[in-house]
Amino acid sequence: MYKILKMEGRAKRAHMETVHGNIETPVFMNVGTAAAIKGAVSTEDLQQIGTQVELSNTYHLHVRPGDDTYWRAQSDSQFPADPEQTPRL
Repeated sequence: MYKILKMEGRAKRAHMETVHGNIETPVFMNVGTAAAIKGAVSTEDLQQIGTQVELSNTYHLHVRPGDDTYWRAQSDSQFPADPEQTPRL
């Protein structure tokens, strides 16, 4: 479900519900390549700014670690919201 909470010009504030949790917009979305966030942003930085979502390039996960490892980790843990509990692939 996507619900617009407020509009001002072309800007929107909204609430989005997904099967993995709720997201308040506008939102900073990290991009993870090969299941890792690269660059100058640390896990601690992401926690401090209240990161709500990470986009992952599934092609890289398909290549390495591979479909079997990815799906086994997915079904075993359901990728918990706590980054300290997220499996390292």
